[in-house]
Amino acid sequence: MSFEQRIDEYTERVQRKLDASLPSESESPELLHEAMRYAVFNGGKRIRPLLVYAAGECVGAPLDHLDAPAAAIEYIHAFSLVHDDLPAMDDDDLRRGKPTVHRQFDEATAILAADALQPLAFALLADASAVDAEIRCALVRLLAESAGSIGMTGGQAIDLDAEGRSLGPEQIEHMYALKTGALIYASVMSACLLAPDLAADRAAALDAFARSIGVAFQIKDDLLDVEGETEIIGKPAGSDEALAKSTYPAALGIEASRARCDELLAAGLARLDVFGESADSLRWLARYIVERGK
Repeated sequence: MSFEQRIDEYTERVQRKLDASLPSESESPELLHEAMRYAVFNGGKRIRPLLVYAAGECVGAPLDHLDAPAAAIEYIHAFSLVHDDLPAMDDDDLRRGKPTVHRQFDEATAILAADALQPLAFALLADASAVDAEIRCALVRLLAESAGSIGMTGGQAIDLDAEGRSLGPEQIEHMYALKTGALIYASVMSACLLAPDLAADRAAALDAFARSIGVAFQIKDDLLDVEGETEIIGKPAGSDEALAKSTYPAALGIEASRARCDELLAAGLARLDVFGESADSLRWLARYIVERGK
């Protein structure tokens, strides 16, 4: 069975973990919990959890050990999207084809819902009792660094600061490596931590793969913002241009952006050669990331 055929199985698996670890809407404070669930269950392809499972297949990590990091990373991703959509950030009305959390509820509730999702992610990792305590600590540190000022949050700060300015390609890729790439990196490397006997050269190969695909992911997002339709991409098309964002297509054009995406994909896939067929799931996901929307 191919990875594409197993996507539903993995998606349902992480959905169950998310549902079980989120507070019920009937539990006080009800509105906050409703908003948290709305932020998590309003659609999405669960790319980051799927990367956790695919990387787990690649390195032979126990399947039941992968559930906690898969769900925890998705919580951090959901938290980041709620904040990104706020009026103080990108001021978006749609996310995944539905009203953003601050539109569906209100701005204060959206902020609090996101704030509550972040610690929930770390609690999930801390409570993963099937995993050795030392590895749990390493998973917490990996996710904390990937989400913090030297990761996703720092990338968002650079993105906001760059509005109305022109960054060079290297600066843009650095921003992408933090803003988007950091959680992609955490997804892949979480599985490596759950395979402690993994050889150093193989861990280095997955490290390089994750970094390449993380940047390619954001370049593809930028291309979809230019070329996609709101009904298809699930958020307002052309929002980057409206906000004068510093993006790869704005700096180098569509064709150069596509070429860089293809170059990063090829570089990432090459690093998987050492794994043979065990990396086929990661290969499929990497191609999907770069080719989605075609």
